[in-house]
Amino acid sequence: MTLRENLVETALQWQKNFGVASSITSAISEYDAAMLIGMSESEYSEYMQDKTAVSKGYDFVFKNIRYQVKANRPSGKKGSFVTKVPKASNYDWDKLIWILYDKNYVIQEAWEWNVEDYKLAFDDIKRLSPQHYRQGNCLYLKKSNET
Repeated sequence: MTLRENLVETALQWQKNFGVASSITSAISEYDAAMLIGMSESEYSEYMQDKTAVSKGYDFVFKNIRYQVKANRPSGKKGSFVTKVPKASNYDWDKLIWILYDKNYVIQEAWEWNVEDYKLAFDDIKRLSPQHYRQGNCLYLKKSNET
């Protein structure tokens, strides 16, 4: 079992026992985004060694491109589907990746935006929905027949 799988399993067990999953979406999504763009696990690990949990502007750099990552995960409880997505609070990045998970942290879709297009499309919009991010470059879209 991978370290990612162990983390997800622990968070889901926590949710089962205590009602709410621990806050792993940010860490998982940054890792998943790095893997989606072709960064190896060892490159990601090496890059992250001197980083802190909170960094202003971007989450990681790969091939001289600064990536900002946003993600959503519904809990699976009644009414928990995603209608609002996080908006970037600054433009100190080159590309943004938004990932939508299912309740088990399985990627359902991932979309990429460059900073210029993102700013043009969303700067004046207060509340973003998944439909907004789906106008970007699709990095991943789970087929309905996948398990």
